[in-house]
Amino acid sequence: MYNTLLFDLDGTLLDIDMDIFLPRYFQVLTRRFSYLISPEEFVRHLLHSTRLMIMNKDPQKTNEEVFMEDFIPRLGLPREELQPILTDIYTNDFGHLGKYTRRKPLARTIMNLSYKKGLELIIATNPVFPRLAIEHRLRWSGLEDLPYRLVTTYENMHFCKPHREYYEEVLSVAGRKPGECLMIGNDAREDLAAAAVGIKTFLVRDHILNDNKEGPFTPDYEGYLADVYRFIEQWPQNLDRDRDRLCR
Repeated sequence: MYNTLLFDLDGTLLDIDMDIFLPRYFQVLTRRFSYLISPEEFVRHLLHSTRLMIMNKDPQKTNEEVFMEDFIPRLGLPREELQPILTDIYTNDFGHLGKYTRRKPLARTIMNLSYKKGLELIIATNPVFPRLAIEHRLRWSGLEDLPYRLVTTYENMHFCKPHREYYEEVLSVAGRKPGECLMIGNDAREDLAAAAVGIKTFLVRDHILNDNKEGPFTPDYEGYLADVYRFIEQWPQNLDRDRDRLCR
């Protein structure tokens, strides 16, 4: 029986259409840097640095370090000038993008049920965003106040999905074995990659992405978000975690 659930965020717990969201996100960023660089150039540099970050497998560098080492020279701004602008964007401007997302009420129900069952919760979102941005997305989801064991961000992770190293790092940080965990997500390429390290997977078909039947991994379970709820509902309560919690 699993004692830890890894949840993807975008498309799984949060209703978000990236074809709508990303152009608005780029507008927020490029508007603040329009005095320095054209929107087209900014987005080109942003995407290049993001790709490098996703491809990186250097365990000595966080995702943030990999991104910034490439992005800062491209903009020609010193870190001490760039960082306050980015922090302000993600603290304030980014929050207004929530109007392009929709809350999934069932997501909160599932998380509450999981916690009552004594399960540990991990937000295993692809860590290509800063912590501030991910906190906004959790608020948009109505899930910001739950006691997560880990939320993966570009500051605290060294790898991205779909690399097996990402899932190995999640297990290491959380102190869990693969057999104790279930990865729940809507991306057949990124989330099913958890199987590479022995984590069982549940493919959520709401807003499914990369649904390639010829892909390297097959989900252990699949269905819609309502099926995730029914799946967890049938589990017995995890008394071991309740005892751990009482002993702390």
